[in-house]
Amino acid sequence: MSSAWLLPEHLADVLPAQARHIEELRRGLLDVARSYGCELVIPPLAEHLDSLLSGTGGDLDLKTFKLVDQLSGRTLGVRADSTPQVARIDAHLLNRRGVTRLCYCGPVLHARPSGMQASREPLQFGAEIYGHAGLEADLEVLDLALDCLGDAGLPGVVLDLADTRIVRALLEGLDTAARDRALVALAAKDQATLESAVQPLEPARRRALLALPTLYGDDAILARARELLPSLPALRLALDELATLGRHVRQAHPKARVGYDLADVGGSAYYSGARFAVYAEGSSDAVARGGRYDEVGEVFGRKRPAVGFSLDLKEIAELVPAAGGRAAIRAPWAEDSTLRGAVRRLREQGETVVCMLPGHEHEGQEFDCDRELVAVGGQWVVRAL
Repeated sequence: MSSAWLLPEHLADVLPAQARHIEELRRGLLDVARSYGCELVIPPLAEHLDSLLSGTGGDLDLKTFKLVDQLSGRTLGVRADSTPQVARIDAHLLNRRGVTRLCYCGPVLHARPSGMQASREPLQFGAEIYGHAGLEADLEVLDLALDCLGDAGLPGVVLDLADTRIVRALLEGLDTAARDRALVALAAKDQATLESAVQPLEPARRRALLALPTLYGDDAILARARELLPSLPALRLALDELATLGRHVRQAHPKARVGYDLADVGGSAYYSGARFAVYAEGSSDAVARGGRYDEVGEVFGRKRPAVGFSLDLKEIAELVPAAGGRAAIRAPWAEDSTLRGAVRRLREQGETVVCMLPGHEHEGQEFDCDRELVAVGGQWVVRAL
């Protein structure tokens, strides 16, 4: 029996009702981004591998499909994340002075799924702000991310804030191998391995690192962190900025719950400052992630401040109930010119008109036909069903 219809694991078709739902979400999020002044860009699906993996660390390398360009013989990658591409556009093609706000939405492809139920072809939406080093850009990106999720109708939003400068400052003095072990241990909350990895450090840093996995919670965590962590300039700045971000979010988005996870090391290969993850009801993992990554454009010859976020629209669509079938008008099929003219006028007015082809008058549709086009006294009129 032929299995030509089977798709590879973690890849799936999107059928009509869900495709419409995703597209409506996409349009809404792009409109929200535009209201912030973001300009839309569409990077290519594949490009040179060294460009795609610039400044992103090994995780993205493992997710990236590689292939050989038949024209040049060079290795190409199918994008697994659009952020490096947008950084390249900002640094090399636009090359503007001052602030640039960009957004994008398109499919990415993962060689490996991020979870048991995860798709290997997310529909990635994101926005970036380039050219401003101040906390104002971080605040704007946080606002935009939460406004996008609010526009999508996502319930029960929880924001977790972290800062990569905290772990970086505490790990100074460790060699690469020990630092990598410590990062893995922090991610897994593995106290025994962490304690072994940080043994070479001075006692104050060692105690601080061992305390990090416990520094998770509300505003009280920041006060506790000031007591437990060394009084280093980088740490004081990071904690001050986290407090400002949390205070701003509570004022601007009172329905969102705000917390802090000072041991969160996700994306530490390219984040350079404050970072965040957004969680929602019905999802066991973050539905949006973002933060500051000032080094991302360096490989393109233009290192400048950058902050942004991204999310998977397919995942958001699974969490947000779709609206009911789209209201439509059912019309008969005929070569009658007056009927064809009536159908055309209705469509020009923004109506959805579904013509019932001969022999298919009773088939179901994605659309909810609550009205019909009928001939009355020689005229085509719309009446309720």
